[in-house]
Amino acid sequence: MIRIATYNVEWFNNLFDDEGRPLVDNEWSGRQDVTRRAQFKAVGVVFKVLDADAIMVIEAPDQNRRRDTVRALETFAKVFGLRANKAMIGFANDTQQEIALLYDPYVFSARHDPRGDLGGSIGPRFDSTFQMDLDTDAAPEPIVFSKPPLEVDLTHRQTGKKLRLIGVHAKSKAPHGARGRAEVMRVAIENRRKQMAQCVWIRQRVDEHLAAGDPLIVLGDFNDGPGLDEYEKLFGRSGVEIVMGENDDAQMFDPHARMVLTQRSGARPASSRFYIAKEKRYLQALLDYVMVSPDLAATSPSWRIWHPFDDPDCYGSQELCEALLTASDHFPVSIDLEI
Repeated sequence: MIRIATYNVEWFNNLFDDEGRPLVDNEWSGRQDVTRRAQFKAVGVVFKVLDADAIMVIEAPDQNRRRDTVRALETFAKVFGLRANKAMIGFANDTQQEIALLYDPYVFSARHDPRGDLGGSIGPRFDSTFQMDLDTDAAPEPIVFSKPPLEVDLTHRQTGKKLRLIGVHAKSKAPHGARGRAEVMRVAIENRRKQMAQCVWIRQRVDEHLAAGDPLIVLGDFNDGPGLDEYEKLFGRSGVEIVMGENDDAQMFDPHARMVLTQRSGARPASSRFYIAKEKRYLQALLDYVMVSPDLAATSPSWRIWHPFDDPDCYGSQELCEALLTASDHFPVSIDLEI
């Protein structure tokens, strides 16, 4: 049995200096009313209890000329004695929020293995440009990822079984910087179109792997999901549904997404919790997913959202519950499966 997880760690980059050393002090971390010392300890508690063989880290520490994502993550793993103590990234980005994999080198070997060409409209590489008509004017617009997905060739050392991972942090739909109702709506629709195009692009890669018979896991933060906002009615579907597959497409599977799709009312799973200051309340949403190909779904894997209130084991541990709330505005999502 192996465990693979995805975890968006808010402001993870703020917990390290340029040498990748932890900043364990009483300065603010970037999280509301949370010090760097408190967040660093909380993130360590969550990773330690999660005890995954591989974790797709969303919003991992920055990679640039002065900072090194791998060095920061491997230092973090050493401090907390994690089994998953080897780190890797793919294409670095300019957002201070990298996508990285932290894994147990005794369980897996891993390498960045990007697919596709460096341009064109069919199957371009994720650090390249995707051409798609966003506004039905018959003129395709260039689409790029601000955070190119991480494609990993993962091999289980004991069995030799290979898995393909695609780590995703899709563009946020929030209309940042917009003023006035009309501009907010225009920017929100424009962002939604871009996000939908990114999901079409990811789905192309999914189709390639499914056609080749590759065991595939697509995981990460999509900032999207079935029934999440009013703009879904305008476009008729969510980006998550596109990546999972529609109509006669070979279907990827995530039970939490499926639950939301088939159960439009009543209790809904959530993987994130945000405070809405102007409304003085918390908003919960399902933003993080672990989707698997049909062959992996057929092995009856077990999914889990490590929610501090909805998961009884998390709620039953005061230390873990508090750590989950302190560490990030997202909670880990994991899958246990036989390979």
